Amino acid sequence: MLTSTISSKGQVTVPKKIREFLKVGASDSIVFIPLDEGKVLITGKENPVTDLFGMLKHREKEKPISLKKMDSVIKKRRAERGLK
Repeated sequence: MLTSTISSKGQVTVPKKIREFLKVGASDSIVFIPLDEGKVLITGKENPVTDLFGMLKHREKEKPISLKKMDSVIKKRRAERGLK
């Protein structure tokens, strides 16, 4: 485990092994993504967003609604509003 201390200015030095792992250097950006339970994902800005797929918890999966059902609901709501 690698650690770093927060300075009085709120700055943190990223350990060399982590910079090498993220393939970042001076003037590069890193991204902090808050997760549940006080955890944070740190990633290099150059990583594609697809690398993050599945990292965040989602609500319970619901069965997709069919196009037919969507059209039905849209027509019903439009009728309720007096639209054609």
